[in-house]
Amino acid sequence: MAEAQGKWVKLNQNGTGPGARSSHAITIVGSKAYIFGGEFTPRVPVDNKLYVFDLNTLTWSVADITGDVPPPRVGVTMATVGETIYVFGGRDSEHKELNEFYSFDTRTNKWVLLSNDDSGPAHRSYHSTTADDRHVYVFGGCGVSGRLNDLWAYDVAYQKWIKYPTPGESCKGRGGPGLAVIEGKIWVVYGFSGVEMDDVHCFDPAEGKWSQVETSGEKPTARSVFSTVVIGKYIIIYGGEVDPSELGHLGAGKFSGEVYGLDTETLVWKKWEDDPGLETHPGPRGWCAFSSGLRDGQLGLLVYGGNSPSNDRLDDIFIFTPCVAK
Repeated sequence: MAEAQGKWVKLNQNGTGPGARSSHAITIVGSKAYIFGGEFTPRVPVDNKLYVFDLNTLTWSVADITGDVPPPRVGVTMATVGETIYVFGGRDSEHKELNEFYSFDTRTNKWVLLSNDDSGPAHRSYHSTTADDRHVYVFGGCGVSGRLNDLWAYDVAYQKWIKYPTPGESCKGRGGPGLAVIEGKIWVVYGFSGVEMDDVHCFDPAEGKWSQVETSGEKPTARSVFSTVVIGKYIIIYGGEVDPSELGHLGAGKFSGEVYGLDTETLVWKKWEDDPGLETHPGPRGWCAFSSGLRDGQLGLLVYGGNSPSNDRLDDIFIFTPCVAK
């Protein structure tokens, strides 16, 4: 069997960016990364500026925006379909869960509030969001009265929400799970349900059925609030909280600095070996903003900021590009 390998690169930054923060979101449109939301002090939203990082010039700017600008929030998610960014949920400065769903057109720099009623997902934060070329998917998170395990899709063509069947009891409500879509199937990976979880579930929209997936190999320990990206048939995860703090969100738990990949065809986990001693390695962290990104034409995992084991918010940017050694 070929040994899984990968490489971390730390990106330089020019100009004034968002600064150190966690519980924020990032997504990429073309050669630009867009960052929104987050906290420097636990549970206190920093701002509602939309920061833009040019991946070619490595330079920060702030978007000159119009429209229905979302108020500051933490525990928010973003995803992109085409040239439009979608933002859902989060928690505001009064610690209230939100269910507002916005779009941001990167061609016009205009925000639009698409929904904030019961036609879509309930109020939540620390949920997970992903997208394909037609839908934006939202799963789980921390709701008004507990952790959630519902799955929704927003059809960007028809501009309406679709509620999928709720999974069985084996897929408990959870915050900070991994969420991925591969060839039309939606995968839920790990998360926190009062304890760190290590289960994997898959939903097939064509059949309308959930299944719990038994995995093998170099299986990562239970964790949540890690970074997730799809590269080919692999679900790649990095970092995350493996042991929560006794102070809850006010403290820093124990974080991982490892990268794993789940082969969604063989259902085998592999640990992607890298060099954790290098300065180009981000080290253990969780609550990062993450997205897929290109480095030298190769798709990888882009990570910005997050929380460190010393409970310090971070402001650096890394990209991990995995490969399989022949």
